[in-house]
Amino acid sequence: MSFTNELLNTVLRHAGQEVSRKEFLNLAGRGLAVGVAASTLASCQSDGPAKATAASTPTTGTPASEVDASTVYTAPSGQQVPSSEAVSPPAKVPAGLDKPIELEAWKSDVDPKSGPVPTPLPPDKRVGYALVGLGHLTLEEILPAFGECKKSKPVALVSASPEKLKKVAQQYGIKPESCYSYQEYEKLKDNPDVQAIYIVLPNSMHAEYVVRGAKTGKHILCEKPMATSAKECELMIAACKQANVKLMVAYRIQYEPYNRQVRDMIRDAKFGKVKYIQAQNSQSSANPDHWRHKKALAGGGALPDIGLYCLNTSRFLLGTEPTEVFAHSYSTPGNPLFKEVEEMMTFQLRFPGGIVVDSITHYNTHDSRYYRVNTERGWLHLDNAYAYTGQQLKTSHAEGEAKMQNQITIPAKNQFAAEMDHFSECILENKQPHTPGEEGLQDHRIMEAIYQSARENRPIKLTEVKGTDVFRGPEPKQA
Repeated sequence: MSFTNELLNTVLRHAGQEVSRKEFLNLAGRGLAVGVAASTLASCQSDGPAKATAASTPTTGTPASEVDASTVYTAPSGQQVPSSEAVSPPAKVPAGLDKPIELEAWKSDVDPKSGPVPTPLPPDKRVGYALVGLGHLTLEEILPAFGECKKSKPVALVSASPEKLKKVAQQYGIKPESCYSYQEYEKLKDNPDVQAIYIVLPNSMHAEYVVRGAKTGKHILCEKPMATSAKECELMIAACKQANVKLMVAYRIQYEPYNRQVRDMIRDAKFGKVKYIQAQNSQSSANPDHWRHKKALAGGGALPDIGLYCLNTSRFLLGTEPTEVFAHSYSTPGNPLFKEVEEMMTFQLRFPGGIVVDSITHYNTHDSRYYRVNTERGWLHLDNAYAYTGQQLKTSHAEGEAKMQNQITIPAKNQFAAEMDHFSECILENKQPHTPGEEGLQDHRIMEAIYQSARENRPIKLTEVKGTDVFRGPEPKQA
């Protein structure tokens, strides 16, 4: 420790209750203050922003272990409270905004490691989104999720309701001039704040608003199911390619940490080869006038709305494509909810290597959202697999005479924030999304085969697709 620091600390330790730091510096004169500043500056210049060895006080450079915690802070009112010098933990501070600050380690290997500190981009560097449709999903999930985004921000709204537009814009700080009706949708072209459009509309509107949105030159994130038919998906993909804009389908499960953990364990053959998967996604609906119960608007019932998660997630987990489907559909006679769309769909997918996926989806039961992956030497079970929150991952395997059952807990992340930030990353770095339009098209082709199988009561062969993750883009970065 330098003479200057030693003197300052000595005085502060023994006279802290009578003399404040400011008063001491005034008494000691400018020479001492300059000496302290010079010492601190020299330390910064020699170590650089990315190097630090021990926690110390920013004012005097005193090591944390030698800081006197018996000093007293005296408020202007005269009130005194115990205090100490501020201690700054050492950290490595990379130059790039997307590189996390590395703080000193303090946990042992006994406990789970902390993740990297958040690396949000400055607001003016984030990708601006126009939200098209202000229904349940937008208001309840997507707009709140921007609070957890690091690369995305809401900057415009499109809705048929002026009342909702005005209120939501005020709540989220969106300019009045960035609020549009559906008739004004094309005006997004002239809004420089908007780089991406997120389409959150009834399924029957997806194709139109992707095609119209592509012509504005903005990149498109579209909710699942991608459309109401494979033909519509093909038109959407072609429109975006012609306009040279990116198209991504919002398959949030592929960005959710627990589902990705299961995927990795499967690909690493943690418990040997997968033999079969059981999947279920069910919920209860009660409004026959809702667009989800109108075939012209939804394209179908339980299958494209929630059964799609069983289909897409199994493809995601395995990385391969099914070769055959066999399905059965049922709707309770006389139930007004199911005059036009199916109440239940059960379907079996056959994958290469003899793997079978048994799935059931239902629109008229208490919610149940899980899958179990059965392997040669164990199983992996994910409860609330398709839910927005609450995932619980359990595994089982044998070790000698013992049957080991474990629960795996990993940090949860907002699924909507994760998928939006991935799309923003693709825009900023000019790369293909992990779940592009081709991924959505493949699901629609398989769903059409499932409906055909249910109608004809027979297995339907699918076009063979060789390879792994054929329809997916590069892996998203770890959030």
